[in-house]
Amino acid sequence: MKRTMGIEEEFLLVGDDGRPVARASEALDASGVDLTRSPETGGGALETEFMEEQLETATHPRHELTDLAAEVRAGRQRAQAAADRVGVRVAALATSPWPFEGTTVARLRYLEARAAFGLTAREQLTSGCHVHVAVADDAEGVAVLDRIGPWLSVLLALSANSPFWQGEDSGFASYRSQVWARWPTSGPARSFGSPEGYRQAVDDLVATGTILDQNMVYFDARLSSRYPTVEIRVADVCLDADTATLLGALARGLVETAAREASEGLAAPVLRPELLRTASWRAGRSGLSTELLSPHTWQPAPAHDVVGQLVAHVRAALADDGDLDAVTELLGRLWAGGGGAARQRAWHAESGDLRAVVDRAVEVTHA
Repeated sequence: MKRTMGIEEEFLLVGDDGRPVARASEALDASGVDLTRSPETGGGALETEFMEEQLETATHPRHELTDLAAEVRAGRQRAQAAADRVGVRVAALATSPWPFEGTTVARLRYLEARAAFGLTAREQLTSGCHVHVAVADDAEGVAVLDRIGPWLSVLLALSANSPFWQGEDSGFASYRSQVWARWPTSGPARSFGSPEGYRQAVDDLVATGTILDQNMVYFDARLSSRYPTVEIRVADVCLDADTATLLGALARGLVETAAREASEGLAAPVLRPELLRTASWRAGRSGLSTELLSPHTWQPAPAHDVVGQLVAHVRAALADDGDLDAVTELLGRLWAGGGGAARQRAWHAESGDLRAVVDRAVEVTHA
């Protein structure tokens, strides 16, 4: 049977002028339970995130890519319906183009994080896309984590959607990845070898007293603490629903490919965190516009070629799940239209106006 997959997306709340507005809790209170907790067919949950300028959606676990795509769109509609209650808009932007001062949601854990981590926490108005893929148990999950690391930077490049920061062009395709990297436990991880090795690593990090709890272990991919899934957390929130769907398919392909390799007794690659971190930095810097580091050689290669290497790596799993044709089509659309960062920059070049960038992003979010 196909593995289930689900997607969590974080969005910005913006006013008519395109600037972030702190209305998330108010929007959910005005919406009520029926809107925030949907039935099985209705597009998943809707919640606040770390900042009051954000809303988060989550799909149900889905076997079929078409069902996942429908839920992603339904979740975006659900978020906008909540925002409508308080007169604001939902934008799939991984950072705000406009300058901002973030407003932490008034939950004890979030306020503790804000106090403990200072400016790192206060500036975390960043929106990501997290893909959950089902695994049989922790043993399979760790075997997957030990094998997918070299490919995660390619997912970041595909999703890169945050070129602007505090009113300026950052020079990065994904500046969110730079801001997120400030957390002490973020980024790529080493091999763990077993569930016991993974749990010991998490326990050791918590025991340092540097983070609040195990949920602040922000590896690019980790075992979910709530679900029997591997949670791939490396990506920006995607500008359009098609790219989010593409990420879901590729993430499931990576997990299935890694699980097959483990079951066949193929050795996991030797993970070198210094190379993995450099590959992610480079993916965040240029996205799909120039070169990425190839996981085969750790040498630069055209982004189009490296994405092709990823598809070739997971091709058998995509074909078995019936996703290969859809992935090919979705990649074609992405190459033709440009990634989120390239589109934002093009809109800004046309108008010279950050407000126009946000307005266009809101349109594409709900297309």
